[in-house]
Amino acid sequence: MIASEKPNVVVIGGGPAGSTVSTLIAQKGYRVELFEREVFPRYHIGESMIPETYWVLKRLNMLDKMKGSHFIKKYSVQFVGQSGRLSAPFYFHDNKPHECSQTWQVRRSEFDLMMIENAAEHGVTVHQGTRVLEVLFDGDRAIGVKVADPSGETREVFADVVVDASGQSSMLINKFKLRVPDPELNKGAIWTYFKGAYRDVGKDEGATVVLSVQGKNGWFWYIPLHDDIVSVGVVGDFDYLFKGRTSHEQTYAEELERCPAVKARVENAEQVEKIFATKDYTYRASQGSGDGWVLVGDAFGFLDPLYSSGVLLALKSGELAADAICDGLEKGDTSKDQLGHWVPNYLVGMKRMRRLVSEYYEGFNFGRFIRRFPHYTGRVTDLLIGDLFKDDLDEVIASMDQMKAEDEEARMMSTKEQD
Repeated sequence: MIASEKPNVVVIGGGPAGSTVSTLIAQKGYRVELFEREVFPRYHIGESMIPETYWVLKRLNMLDKMKGSHFIKKYSVQFVGQSGRLSAPFYFHDNKPHECSQTWQVRRSEFDLMMIENAAEHGVTVHQGTRVLEVLFDGDRAIGVKVADPSGETREVFADVVVDASGQSSMLINKFKLRVPDPELNKGAIWTYFKGAYRDVGKDEGATVVLSVQGKNGWFWYIPLHDDIVSVGVVGDFDYLFKGRTSHEQTYAEELERCPAVKARVENAEQVEKIFATKDYTYRASQGSGDGWVLVGDAFGFLDPLYSSGVLLALKSGELAADAICDGLEKGDTSKDQLGHWVPNYLVGMKRMRRLVSEYYEGFNFGRFIRRFPHYTGRVTDLLIGDLFKDDLDEVIASMDQMKAEDEEARMMSTKEQD
């Protein structure tokens, strides 16, 4: 392929989604320029990975780097109810006996740096410390970006395709007012880091633990990282966590008191970071692409972190968009339909994970569901590990609806008998 003076593709943002889409397009021989406003390494939340990230990491030639890293290996997840009772470890390998069932707990500053360096190794021209000031349009078609380098000097960069991977502050989702909030999952989170906190040993050392707060007002994540650090955060309804409370620090302390299982794990540990907070978790774009542009990762949407799907959705959307872009460049078609033909199926997978999140918050009894429908154990596990893009998973959702309807009917009958 003969390279043109201008890049074929410009990518805004160098996080997991931006690095993924850039790398995969560059692997096909196209010229890609990536603009990242910060200089890596930089802090970011979202440290727990789920098994289905394996397949995208494999395409990116990242697996050997991950295996050679000091990231904690993650084999399972555990849940703790309000009573403090700890479930048996939920081992991913039991459902899928393959090396993909071992994943990692990562420091995002280190993981994201590895990803952007990997993009550069594959031929992506990476510009760090460079702000994209605006996306340039000719009518309705995106034709490039205007950027400012670290010295403040501005220039215009033209390309056939602009990929917005700029995260939750997405330039295009805001420009076109595409953000669709999810009022049912209007959550927030407050978190910090501890050194010397309790952790299991051996195979269970890297397990993500999800712990319910007393009163069903939220849950804590407990994610062991390397260097004896543990990420500990509480998630709850926006109003509950952020309205009428004195400070994030006080709220965090109060929620620790409401979750004795977490408090016991950190009581002899040292808090080594400030308190962080974020709000308005779940949203998506009403439109994923336009002529000459496409959204990926958090620039397209974000789902509640309960099942640690953030990095997976970033990688998967980057992969799907990259394939659509390469196909479009080969055909000379960078239209809205071509660049976004992957979006409907991606949304279906995202909605399947969202359903599991919603059921958790509504108190759905997954244990009783599996006892009632034991043949769905594997498919429920597929949802939890991020294997979301299979139509047979909808049978599970239909059966969940069936059980909920039967429970509601039984409740109504009981009420009538009492009357």
